Amino acid sequence: MTDTNGLEPIAAFCGNCNCGCPQLYVDPHAPTDRRVVLTDDFGQRVQMSADQFASLVDEAKSGALDGVLKA
Repeated sequence: MTDTNGLEPIAAFCGNCNCGCPQLYVDPHAPTDRRVVLTDDFGQRVQMSADQFASLVDEAKSGALDGVLKA
């Protein structure tokens, strides 16, 4: 699993179990371009800036990512 020591948890994207579900964190000690951390249940992580994350959220809210679910 991914080491999450020192990360501030924001959201879990399953929450129904303790199986390593995808989670969103903030790493207050990371450089600003890597402060938002998204982990998956395979032990991987993606780090991005708050601006990049905001762009992702905007795309999701607009429906631009809805096609991903249909693939």
